[in-house]
Amino acid sequence: MPVVELKYGSSYVEVNIPESSLYAVLNPEDLPGAKDPLQKVKDAIKNPIGSIPLKEMAGGKKNIAILASDISRPSPSHVLVPPIIEELRGAGVSYDDITVVFGLGYHRKHTEEEKKKLVGEEVYSRVKCIDHDINDCVFMGTTTRGTPVEVFRPVAEADLVIATGNLEFHYKAGYSGGDKALLPGVCSKRSIEANHIMMIRPGTMPGKADGNPMREDIEEAGRIANVKFIVNAVLNSRKEIVEVVAGDPIKAHREGTKYIDRMYKRNIKEKVDIVVASCGGFPKDINLYQAQKGLENASYAVKDGGSIILLAECREGLGETTFKEWMLKARSPHDPVQWIQKEFKLGAHKAAVICMVLERVKVYLVSSLDRNLVKDIFLIPVEAAQDALNMALKEYGENAKVLVLPYANSTLPYVEAMI
Repeated sequence: MPVVELKYGSSYVEVNIPESSLYAVLNPEDLPGAKDPLQKVKDAIKNPIGSIPLKEMAGGKKNIAILASDISRPSPSHVLVPPIIEELRGAGVSYDDITVVFGLGYHRKHTEEEKKKLVGEEVYSRVKCIDHDINDCVFMGTTTRGTPVEVFRPVAEADLVIATGNLEFHYKAGYSGGDKALLPGVCSKRSIEANHIMMIRPGTMPGKADGNPMREDIEEAGRIANVKFIVNAVLNSRKEIVEVVAGDPIKAHREGTKYIDRMYKRNIKEKVDIVVASCGGFPKDINLYQAQKGLENASYAVKDGGSIILLAECREGLGETTFKEWMLKARSPHDPVQWIQKEFKLGAHKAAVICMVLERVKVYLVSSLDRNLVKDIFLIPVEAAQDALNMALKEYGENAKVLVLPYANSTLPYVEAMI
């Protein structure tokens, strides 16, 4: 009988799976980090995808905004931004005409030390580096899906907007990167909420860009707001730069997603009865809010009416405050799904997406959480993954198919027809 070892908190657990039931064990496969990441960035800028060169684009421009991620994101702005500025300088742009804008979305403002750390001392000392202000936004138009595009004033007033960021799966918008630096990065609360509400629409899922209403709305906002050029880093799980893409905000973005797919997307021919999913241990399973990523990915591999066995220690409980409030006040999994449609709240949105999974499958949770708490949030508490598997196998019979995700937070199983 095959034995699978899975991370749980800071330790490992073993699960015995009958050979006749084991459908597959899916693992991510990191690409190696680049030997010279800075050169990767320079080469990408010099060889843009679907776009004229940046130097040509910047000629004669007097007010250029470079969008950079905030400190909560892994984007290596200190590597991405300096070569962009170098290229702009080569086009005759003065330092005074360049502003780096940190896209905060809903997040807190940075300290000056954090800004310096994000872009590096040299950039910080030579160009203006400012935080996005969610309350100082200018209306620029409305997307066909009805999202008002209200953009931070210095970005709206720029005559060239360059977006930077990193590429990874996004649990509803398909992927990060590209025009996401604009929306939600540097938009108003109204714009962010209007776009985020789309996460409950069909077609929103990780690993899908084209035909994903949330991603397509973001990209339409990017065109309205005049984002002309992107520089995106593809990172592996060690946060090393694997590849860099630059150029047209959509064409270059799609080229970059191919590397993410190669590392983390895994094709399966059919959905299975049972998915055993480990988030990947601490800190990925530090709380249920973080563990949601693993649950979401596992949900794409399980049949309606099937079971997910989620290994997530949750040593810090449920996590984010609003998420916790919504999970605890819900009377049924359908409640948060309804509430989010009436009023979008950051944090609570993850309660809604967890409950969308709970509406169609059973979820056994192996964790350190109190059993009654687990029951209160509509999951089934179990002491050990083996116990849950034995229960599920008994329910689905000897022909049940079991899929294992040892690193569910970063592995996306998909059936070809889904994408």
